[in-house]
Amino acid sequence: MPPRPVALVVGARNVGRAVVADRLAAGWKVLAVARTRSTLTELRRACPGVGTMEADAADPALMAAAIARCRMEMGGLDLVVNAITDPPRDQPFGGGEIAGAPPGRLEEWVRPYLPAAWEVLRQAGGAMKQQGSGTIVQVVGPSGRRPGAGRGPFGVAQMGARALTTVLAQELRPEGVHVALVVADGFIRTDRNPEGDIRPEDVASAIGYLAGQAPSAWTHDLVLTPRAGDWIPTP
Repeated sequence: MPPRPVALVVGARNVGRAVVADRLAAGWKVLAVARTRSTLTELRRACPGVGTMEADAADPALMAAAIARCRMEMGGLDLVVNAITDPPRDQPFGGGEIAGAPPGRLEEWVRPYLPAAWEVLRQAGGAMKQQGSGTIVQVVGPSGRRPGAGRGPFGVAQMGARALTTVLAQELRPEGVHVALVVADGFIRTDRNPEGDIRPEDVASAIGYLAGQAPSAWTHDLVLTPRAGDWIPTP
């Protein structure tokens, strides 16, 4: 019997939780990383069988420990998903207008997001390059595709993650590692936003599809757009 594949999911709310449930249902082993104990407690209640680790993914030592746990204790590293979304809650969504913004506004949006994306991509890329296989998926929202007015600070963070993912995909293709960006081009349905038009399960299904692709036909950019929303083709 072949060994069960292993997934590392960074960010355990909403999309991350849906990815965990989807991969467990597919028979995978899953380790989920989140910064708060309460998030992991809720995840274990919702997804029995998941392994959990309380850590800040932006911390190099903790991210290395998560990858080592997958490889040494769980038996492999087949999929790494960065589903972190942690925008400031005391500001307008996206960071607000650029003109007249306080000087620290950009850092407040970039700091919780981009360093963690860098660390996840950097370390997952190194581990999978060494083994010559695996899939890495970075999840971003609409601002990772075309930032709109009032979303400049978050656009910088999301477009930065997109740039890193695109470069890493080019670097690791020859090494046998599949790197992909998933853009949820709409509002994801959450407890805070129950009217969101993209379900977390939709994103999880897309990631499962990417993880199952053969090297003969890899997708590197996958955009999810709700039918009821506006669709603008990418030039």
